[in-house]
Amino acid sequence: MNTFQNVLGISALIVLVLLPALIGIARELRIGRELRDAERSRRTAPPETADAAQPVKAARRPPLRSWARV
Repeated sequence: MNTFQNVLGISALIVLVLLPALIGIARELRIGRELRDAERSRRTAPPETADAAQPVKAARRPPLRSWARV
C-alpha cells in the first residue's frame, strides 16, 4: 500500500509541474488557430466598397544601437 501511495504522490507532483505548460501549449494552439481563421476569412471576404481605405501599416523602426557598441 505504501508503494502505491508513493507512486500516486509522485504522479500528482508531475501533473502539478506539467499542467501550466500544457495549458500554455493549448492556449497557443487556440490563438494560432484563431489567427489563421481570421487571416483566411480576411482574404476571402470582398472589401465593403471598391474604394475602401486600406489600413495603415506602420514601418518597423530599426533597433537602437547601444552606446557600448559604437
